[in-house]
Amino acid sequence: MKKTLSKIAFFAALPVLLFTTVSYKSDFFEIAKQLEIFTTLFKELNMNYVDETNPAELMDTAINAMLEDLDPYTHYWNEQEVQAARIDNAGEYTGIGATVGIKADKIVILEPYKDYPADKAGLKAGDEIIKIGNISVENFSEDAGELLKGAPNSKVELTFIRQGETKTTTLTRGAVEIKAVPFYELLEDKTGYIVLSQFNRNASAETVNALKELKEQGAEKIILDLRGNPGGLLSEAINVTNIFVPQGELITSTKSAVEKYNQTFSTTKKAIDPEIPLAVLINGRSASASEIVAGALQDLDRAVVIGARSFGKGLVQRPKDLTYGTQLKVTISRYYTPSGRCIQALDYRHRDEEGNAVRYSEKDYNEFKTRNGRKVYDGGGISPDIKLETSEFSDVTNALLFENAIFDYATNYYYTHNLNSPEDFSFTEKDFSDFKAYLNTVGFEYQTATEEELQDVIDAAKKEGYQQDLSAALKSIEEAISTSKEQALNNKKAEIMSLISEEIIKRYFYKEGLYEYYVKKNPEILKAKEILQDKAQYQNILKG
Repeated sequence: MKKTLSKIAFFAALPVLLFTTVSYKSDFFEIAKQLEIFTTLFKELNMNYVDETNPAELMDTAINAMLEDLDPYTHYWNEQEVQAARIDNAGEYTGIGATVGIKADKIVILEPYKDYPADKAGLKAGDEIIKIGNISVENFSEDAGELLKGAPNSKVELTFIRQGETKTTTLTRGAVEIKAVPFYELLEDKTGYIVLSQFNRNASAETVNALKELKEQGAEKIILDLRGNPGGLLSEAINVTNIFVPQGELITSTKSAVEKYNQTFSTTKKAIDPEIPLAVLINGRSASASEIVAGALQDLDRAVVIGARSFGKGLVQRPKDLTYGTQLKVTISRYYTPSGRCIQALDYRHRDEEGNAVRYSEKDYNEFKTRNGRKVYDGGGISPDIKLETSEFSDVTNALLFENAIFDYATNYYYTHNLNSPEDFSFTEKDFSDFKAYLNTVGFEYQTATEEELQDVIDAAKKEGYQQDLSAALKSIEEAISTSKEQALNNKKAEIMSLISEEIIKRYFYKEGLYEYYVKKNPEILKAKEILQDKAQYQNILKG
């Protein structure tokens, strides 16, 4: 009943939302007309349809269909999702202390946090939870992950599968603190290394604390690691940039069809250290607020950016409160770097034949200039000053991640190998050969963009009667693609081996061990140290 009321409340509030936020740019009559059509349709459908209907499910479908036509960041949030968002921003919640994923009829432990409830209960990455208390995950129609949450110190029995064997454990829930800066350390060459994993409300404060402690220990250079950081609060992105940039500098601006959302955001405080040499690490999973920070520091020639092109999320969302504790998270504008770049990589206003947003191509990129006159471009995330192959995510790598091939291989590796310390680990050529053999045993396959295009050609040939005439040529192309796909694993060996190494290290030594491994062997960190150590090279990069 509660869920039904929430859905109905959304549409009850919709006229107010529309008329108060966009009435001046839309036709009053057209809005009222469409709302009346929908209301009468919804009523007649529920009263007259041949089978019994579920109003809540119908409304849920209507909401999702409407929002999916816009962009993937505009969402309707129910009460539970609103609370979860507040937890993410606050940096603390009560739960099991692990990242989990939903896989068919199971909840998979992706990463347990050291010394938190899941870890203390003996759960490992790869464990598949099939029962929570007396409730089978398979038979639970709602979000089964919610069953893992509960009051502090409450206990719950979990039934899980590990390597084909069914086990049970009792877990005691507790407060879980989500650190924005989970790791920082002074390296041997007086370089301070800071990992900033998300932009919650504590991001800038934790970064300032890390910087000050590192400088007290003797740090003369800083590496700020934003790899895998999905973003968060815009205000914290400004504050983090302000640590290294003087007061009064433009960091980002937003542009919208609604004039009141056109804003500029500048630094408002005295910088903690506006001079210390700085390198910023990014990759394809660095998004949103991470891109604001990296883009601003690059445009202002304040840091050397190293790694791979960032995700390309240049859209700004704002939550709008609805009734019954629900929210509409709506895209209101696009953000731009100080030089004027919009880093948005996908154009949701234009879609292909399958309804997918079109990615801006390099020929559509516009050129901009940094403060020192270096050329930078819009339309596809932040492109680093120094590109490294180990940071990139190719098609085959993305397919491996999507199919959980690297994750599952690391699980098997953990149960068949002993490892004493992160420093002792090295993923060898023999290990990579074993990984390729493993892919064959699990039947790993993926489809390239070329194969998708080829299938369109084959379908067209069938319709037009040319399939027989072209069969030999098409078969030859298919064989060539197959050979290229096999070669792709070897061509992208560096990035694949890097990801496998990271996943394996976490199994034995948690995230803390991964960072210890990073500072010794990670190619991006080693490159950053090299550039920061060479003052002439550092300055030449920033001067262009």
